[in-house]
Amino acid sequence: MIGTSRLLQAHRMPTLHRIAALGSKRLVSIAATNSTQSVLTLYSHVIFPQSPPPSLTIAARSKSTLNLGPSLDMDKFQALDESLVRKIYQELVEADTGADGRISDRDIKRLLQKHTTTFNDKEIVNIGELFYASKAGGTVSIERFIEAVDFAAASMKDEESTKGKLSPLGIGTCVPEYMYVKDHANYTPEDLDVKLTHVEPQTTTDKAALALCKLTRVVFDTTTGWNRGSITTDKILNRAIFLETVAAIPGMVAAIVRHFRSLRQMQRDGGMLNMFLEEANNERMHLLTFIKLKDPGYIFRASVIGGQLAFGTMFLTAYSISPAFCHRFVGYIEEEACHTYTKIIEEIENAPKGSDLAIWRTEVAPAIARSYWKLGEDGKLIDMVRAVRADEAEHRDVNHAVSGLKDDTINPLYNPEQKLNDMLKAYLNDIMSKSGSGKGANASVAS
Repeated sequence: MIGTSRLLQAHRMPTLHRIAALGSKRLVSIAATNSTQSVLTLYSHVIFPQSPPPSLTIAARSKSTLNLGPSLDMDKFQALDESLVRKIYQELVEADTGADGRISDRDIKRLLQKHTTTFNDKEIVNIGELFYASKAGGTVSIERFIEAVDFAAASMKDEESTKGKLSPLGIGTCVPEYMYVKDHANYTPEDLDVKLTHVEPQTTTDKAALALCKLTRVVFDTTTGWNRGSITTDKILNRAIFLETVAAIPGMVAAIVRHFRSLRQMQRDGGMLNMFLEEANNERMHLLTFIKLKDPGYIFRASVIGGQLAFGTMFLTAYSISPAFCHRFVGYIEEEACHTYTKIIEEIENAPKGSDLAIWRTEVAPAIARSYWKLGEDGKLIDMVRAVRADEAEHRDVNHAVSGLKDDTINPLYNPEQKLNDMLKAYLNDIMSKSGSGKGANASVAS
C-alpha cells in the first residue's frame, strides 16, 4: 500500500484515502498520473470493475450498495440510476475543497462553475449565498446532496411523489426575511414579449376591485384626454410621469403595514415585505427614467402632491382593512398598465418616419435606463418602454398571486427551498445532457 499512498498524496486528494482502506489490490497497480480526473476515473473503474456503460434511463433498481467513499445505499434513491450517482459523486468530490466529504457554499459555486452553459456568474453567486444563508453557514454531506438531487429528479418525474415533503438539504424558512434577489436587467425576448392576461374575479372582493379599477381608468382617461386625438410623445410622458408617482405607493404601503405588524406581533413576515419594497422602488425607477425626457412644471408637480395625499391616504386605509382587496385592485391596475404600454409600443413601431414618436425607435435611452435594465450602450427608447412593460407585467402577476394569502405565508415567489430545488433540476438536466443523451433531464425523467 506504500505506492498507493504516494499516488494519492501526490494528487492531494485526501478523500481518496478511503480507497486504500478498502484494501483493493487492483489499485496498487495503478501507475502514477498527472491528472486528477484520471485518478477519479481509475477510482471509478476500481469500484465498478464490472459496471455496464452509463445509462441515461432513470429507472428502478434492485437493492445495491455503492462503495463511493462512504457506502451509498441505492435504495435511498427514487429516480437516479447508478451511472448518474457515479457521475454526480465524482463532480462533488472534485468540488469538495475541504476534502472532508461535505459540501459548503464555496463548493456549490465551484460545482456550478463547471456548468456555465446553464448557470451564469450572477446565478452562481446568488445560489451560493442562498445556500449559505439557508444552512446558516453549515454544510451537507455528499451523500445528502446526492439525495437532494434525487429528490429533484423525482419531482420532475412526478410532482405528487414529493408534494408536501421537505428537501433532504434541510432548508430553513428564515432566509426570505432578509434576502430577496430580483434583477430587472437582462430580460429575455420571451420576457419582453408580454402577454395581455386577465384574472377573472371569483369573489365579491375581486369584483369590487375590478369595478373600482375600471372606474379609475375611465375617470383618468377622460380628465387627461388620453383617448382624444392621436397619441403624442407629450401625452405619453405626462401620463407615464404622473402614473409612476402614484404607482409606487401601493408597494410601499404594503411593506410599511407588514413591517409594523411584524414588529407589533414579534413574528416573521414571510418575505413579502422585501418584495413589496422592491416593487415600490422599481416604480420609482420608472419615474426617474421618464423625467429625463421631460421636466414637469409647477402645476404638474402640485397635482402630483395632491394625488399622492389622496391616493396614499385611501390606499393605506383600505390596506389596513383588506389587503386582499388592495392586491387584487393593484393586479387589475397593472393589467391596464400593460394595455397602455402595449398601445404605446405599437404607436412607436408604426409611427411614420420623421414624426416625434418615430424618433423613439432610434434615439438612445437615458443613461439611468440603460444601466438599470442593462439595455446596452446603444439601447433605444423603445427598448426602455418594453422593459417598463415587462416590469408592470411582473407586478400584475405578483399582486394577483399574493391576493388572499395568509399573513404568515412564505413568499411564494422567493421560497429558498424551491429555488435550490430548481437549481438541482437544472444541474441534473445539464449533467445528463453532457453525458450524451442529447435531451434534457425532463425528457429522461418522464420516460
